[in-house]
Amino acid sequence: MSKLDASPAAVRPIAAARRKAAAGALPGQVPARRGRPPKTQAKAAGETRDLILDAAEDLFSKHGFYGVTIREVAREAGVDTALVHYYFGAKRDLFDAVFLRRAEVWNDDRVAAIDRYAEAAGPDMTLEGLLEAFLRPPFEWSLKGGPGWKHYAALVAQTNANPTFGGETMARYFDPAIRRLIELIAVVLPDASEVDLYWGYHNLSGALTLTLGETGRLDRLSGGLARSGDLETAGDYMVRFAAAGFRAVVGMSPR
Repeated sequence: MSKLDASPAAVRPIAAARRKAAAGALPGQVPARRGRPPKTQAKAAGETRDLILDAAEDLFSKHGFYGVTIREVAREAGVDTALVHYYFGAKRDLFDAVFLRRAEVWNDDRVAAIDRYAEAAGPDMTLEGLLEAFLRPPFEWSLKGGPGWKHYAALVAQTNANPTFGGETMARYFDPAIRRLIELIAVVLPDASEVDLYWGYHNLSGALTLTLGETGRLDRLSGGLARSGDLETAGDYMVRFAAAGFRAVVGMSPR
């Protein structure tokens, strides 16, 4: 938490918000009667949380974790700073909430897709088929999910390259899906060592997050011949490139 966030002026509204919550009201609301809160109040609270998460996701995706303050998130969401603290606590807790919200959807879809493919293909399972199933959900969400998913993809790209807490954050939210993919790739490439497979995925991960970040680097480098926003084409290239890469590293490390 920054010095600004920890100042007495910032702490007092937080304490007041929590006192109001204990009385049955959210910050800025008239205290409710005791008992179960009305459905309209619960719905409003959920909508406020989503509003804050959307604003934080947008700002974090553009400016990174260290370039954003709680005060800026509150301003973007159109709420009081105390309300952001009330729902999410410190800035890192808010960041984790933003990251988790879509990570669960993204990774559940990926694991379900590769498991469905593996079951349907059986002994005819291919490396290309596995990679296509694994990569399709994040590309589809970014293509069809609206601005929020674009912001999230950019946020994941930044976090994956963050040397301070990126590794820990990615491990916490993405490792189970990745380990399932590697487990299935090992079936298709029985001669690969675990080291080979982890290096193969490491290179795929860099390509995936850079591509989903849609930085425009490819557009400038190619003089417009290739576009970073053309995710349909990017996915096709990535499947073939990653499959060739995995096969190329087999045998580089002893089993």
